[in-house]
Amino acid sequence: MSWVSGRVVMALACLVMLSGCETSTKLTDFFQPKTDDQATSSLAAPDPDTTGSVGSDQPAADAGLLGSDPSDDLSLGKKQYRAGNFGLAERYFRRAAETHPREAEAWVGLAAAYDRLRRFDFADRAYDQVVAIVGPTPEVLNNRGYSYMLRGDYRRARTTLLAAAAKDPRNPYIRNNLDLLDKSFRSGKAVQ
Repeated sequence: MSWVSGRVVMALACLVMLSGCETSTKLTDFFQPKTDDQATSSLAAPDPDTTGSVGSDQPAADAGLLGSDPSDDLSLGKKQYRAGNFGLAERYFRRAAETHPREAEAWVGLAAAYDRLRRFDFADRAYDQVVAIVGPTPEVLNNRGYSYMLRGDYRRARTTLLAAAAKDPRNPYIRNNLDLLDKSFRSGKAVQ
């Protein structure tokens, strides 16, 4: 039972770090190189002034599977995503998801890469896989709501982000995405 809850916590932490990754001018901390302070913990809590969602200081349940090896597909996907090479990131995240189909972090990365490639049909499939693994967590709902914003589907974005906010009302990243949604709606332009 403890390994299952550890994997769920790890998957949620990874989802959290990817969620709302485009809510400001920077990418989320999930895709930033680690500093010396962060190196001791596999996941450091992101600064609320940056992008993403809530973090976790929980150590990785299975560090080898979750991207600590700099040459595994998950790590390479993150590296390519940080570099803005979303096509290559998609390739690595897809291979990671195929190799470890119950690994939520790989599916979240894949969905984020598809969002950036504007392949929303595939992003929806990846989000469906994440929901099947960890359920409709606030972080997953936040990511999916942001995906709807990218498409210009403000009605579904609002519904999804409000559902995320209902589950975690004090989450600053969900609130930021709701604010971004309002700005996008007023300007009549989808989020870039």
